[in-house]
Amino acid sequence: MPQRFPAVGWFCLAILFAVAGALMPAVASAQAPPRSGPQIAPLETTEPKDLPQPPSKLPGIPKDRVHGLDFLFGALKVAPDEESAKHVEARILALWSQTSSDTTVLLMQRAKVAMEAQQPDIALKLLDAVLKLHPDYIEGWSRRATLYYMQNDYQRSLEDIEQVLIREPRHFGALAGLGMIMQELGDDRRALDAFRKALAIDPHLANVRELVKTLTEKVEGRDI
Repeated sequence: MPQRFPAVGWFCLAILFAVAGALMPAVASAQAPPRSGPQIAPLETTEPKDLPQPPSKLPGIPKDRVHGLDFLFGALKVAPDEESAKHVEARILALWSQTSSDTTVLLMQRAKVAMEAQQPDIALKLLDAVLKLHPDYIEGWSRRATLYYMQNDYQRSLEDIEQVLIREPRHFGALAGLGMIMQELGDDRRALDAFRKALAIDPHLANVRELVKTLTEKVEGRDI
């Protein structure tokens, strides 16, 4: 069993995501689309497929918010130390979690309480409700992916991770979570690919950096 990270980010109780806690984002009235299987080849496939690719434009995200995220991701890459990086990470998570809906805020807060109280069935119903209200809500998908991961339901967790990455391909937490699942499923090559992508976005993910080093030696037979 590979090493787990501290409890942070959208996998707030389990590690998939290496950053400080999540807040909450916007609600629109729409029906959540049916889940499609994650774009990840079966483990027996010899040639791994690419990770889920984003659309040319992010759906339903205001331009000023996109530009704000662009600035913060640039700052994250050049942050001089881990403490500075954590401040930038927290601001990115705050933007991902913004909402004008009191209903979404309430549902997400109750889901968090239910997860902490080890009531996964209640948490799942609350997160399902969030995603029915707003299927483009990134932190709803990511929190539910966390919940499925905690239940060892890797297939559903991967499906929700895919939904996060379609909406925000720079979600370093989702990429780290993808790497953790691939590693636990024994697919070290795809795990290494996901971890490297997470690290390219946020070079200050210390635990991910160590996993990249370990897996590079294991998969490629050399030090990085």
